[in-house]
Amino acid sequence: MVDFLRFMGWPFATCLILAGIHAYLGIHVIRRQVIFVDLALAQIAALGAVMALVMGYGTESLFSYGLSLAFTVAGAAIFALTRHQKQRIPQEAVIGIVYAVSAALLILILGRFGEGDEHMREALVGNLLLVTPAEVIKIALIYAAVGALHWLLRKKFFLITERPEESFKTLNVRWWDFVFYVSFGVVVTSSVKIAGVLVVFAYLIVPSACAVLFADSMKARLAIGWLVAALVSVLGIAASYFLDLPTGPALVCVFGLTLALLAIFRKSMHSV
Repeated sequence: MVDFLRFMGWPFATCLILAGIHAYLGIHVIRRQVIFVDLALAQIAALGAVMALVMGYGTESLFSYGLSLAFTVAGAAIFALTRHQKQRIPQEAVIGIVYAVSAALLILILGRFGEGDEHMREALVGNLLLVTPAEVIKIALIYAAVGALHWLLRKKFFLITERPEESFKTLNVRWWDFVFYVSFGVVVTSSVKIAGVLVVFAYLIVPSACAVLFADSMKARLAIGWLVAALVSVLGIAASYFLDLPTGPALVCVFGLTLALLAIFRKSMHSV
């Protein structure tokens, strides 16, 4: 147990921090029906980091982080500007196109590097085992700042999320969408660097999807989402350590299994 805490303590702390912010953001994402926005922004952030690599900067450099964030802000602007009260092209289609193009560019660029496969793997599942205390503290502070911003602007964000038709009558929806997606992008840029695209997506969507199965109110959904994310963090980290599995893929698989089991449990409850 001592060895487990020594080797997995900081990765576990990172997972809990990811759970806190992503489970909340996931509620917005599911209600807005922009499920793949996280994947798209995460892919854009990864593309920014790879571009920094091409320019001769290491993936851990401040320039790399700044370029990833700049790419993500550009993605946020695209998603905000393509939001209309009556969508001729569904926004999810726009998000999917941005994701596909970003992923294709990433593959093309990494294909020219001798270590391209390794960079691709890190972009997808990260490397939680190498997280440092300084990185954990940094993302905790960043996410706390984003959380504070969302608390201050919660009425506007939830109005757009819960009552989109009404929000177009009283708010500049494109502007507030831009603010929302930029804050989202700040979180994703920091998360992807540590955990990878797939792990970040799992933390965003699965806890919120589980919450939607069992609750209707926002407070109840948040509570269930945080509980599921924390539980999966424990199980995923433990499975990674005791079964000698890669941490990122182990977490994603445990998330998928948890959602499947909860869906079966809910169906069995309603069939009784």
